[in-house]
Order: sequence, then structure tokens, then C-alpha cells
Amino acid sequence: MISLDPPRSAPRSIRTFHPRRGRISGERVDALARLSPRFGLTIAGAGAPGSLDLAALFGRRAPVVLEIGSGMGDATAAMAAADPGRDYLAVDVHTPGLAHLLTLVEAGGLTNVRVARGDALELLASLAPGALAAIHVFFPDPWPKARHHKRRLIQPAHLGLFASRLSDGGVLHCATDAADYAEGMLEALTADSAFLNTFHGYAPRPAHRPETKFERRGLDAGRRVFDLVFRRR
Repeated sequence: MISLDPPRSAPRSIRTFHPRRGRISGERVDALARLSPRFGLTIAGAGAPGSLDLAALFGRRAPVVLEIGSGMGDATAAMAAADPGRDYLAVDVHTPGLAHLLTLVEAGGLTNVRVARGDALELLASLAPGALAAIHVFFPDPWPKARHHKRRLIQPAHLGLFASRLSDGGVLHCATDAADYAEGMLEALTADSAFLNTFHGYAPRPAHRPETKFERRGLDAGRRVFDLVFRRR
């Protein structure tokens, strides 16, 4: 069940997220109470590899897509509805957004979505090697100040964990409207021998990635959106 307590990461670890609780309406509190026992879980620390059993979590064996930073969940719900043959595991730290995603899961009758609250890196550590068909990282916190770049999720120090949890040929798809972060992602992923760029440079925006309100605000403000699509060798 998803906890309302602020998410924690391991002692002295560098967080890649802002821990936040946010205000949550009574309707969403109700959604958490009713739906998270079936569709939700709280990440309480990095377990041993394979301690989070995806087949048990979803009640079937199917390719799994990990959505890191699912926001309000609209894009996750839309992709899962259009892709019933794969399972979608969404992880975020924003409780109101996760509660909203649960309401979308219920309204859409979706059985291929699970919702996790907590540190995505700890979740990844708890998965078995090769457990994921794809990882989506759409509009992660850009941590724009140079002294905070060490907190960025997509960086060389984390790519080994990402690669190990993807199956051979598995896809890491990132998107950002922060130009310097996009450059850093492209440089890090291109330099990592575990990944192969599926395009020359940035990828065209895939039709299967729904546009979010956050993305639209960036576009309206004149910012370019960068997609990067790499495969696990």
C-alpha cells in the first residue's frame, strides 16, 4: 500500500528527487485507501536483486516497462491502455500524482499498471537483472544549478544499474526540455558501451509518447523537447 509519509532514501545517499508530500484531496486519499492495496506499493529501501517479483506483482508474466517520474499519470495510463500486452510500473514521489494515476487505472479498467512511491534507484536495485523490457524517463528533475548536477538521474554513475535491469535489446527512452541536461544525457549514454543509440543524435518524438501538460508548457515557452532512445546491447 502507498504510504502518505515523505519518501526516504538510504542514509547519506544523494537524492535524485525532491521529497515532497503536497496537498491531497479527500477524493485522492480515498483512492489511495481503496486502490493501493491492489495496485500500489511503497519502496522502503533497496532490496536484494530479484526481491521485487514483477510476475507476482502483476499476476502474470509479460514484458514490463518502468516509468520513472510518472507525474500525474496521464501519459502512463494512456500508454498502458494502448499497450495491453505489456505491464507498466510507474514510480514517483508525488503522492497526489500517484493517487490520480490510481483513479485513471480504475476509470480505465486497466489491469497492466502498478504504482510505486519512492526512490526509483532503490526500486531498480530490487529488480532481477534483465527484468525490464523498457525504462522511460520523461522530464526528470533537471537540477539546473551546476552544483546540483550530481543529483541528476541520468548520469554515468547510474547507467550501469539501468543497463543491468534491462533485457538484451531493452530500450531506455528519455525526454527532457532542458537543453544542457539533454546534452549530458546524450554524452553519457553514447560513451557507455552497454547502450546503442537507435538514432544519430536525438530521436524524433515517438508517436506513442503522449504529450503532457508539463511538456506543453515548455513548448509554449519556446523550449525544445529532446528525445533520446537507446537500446541495451
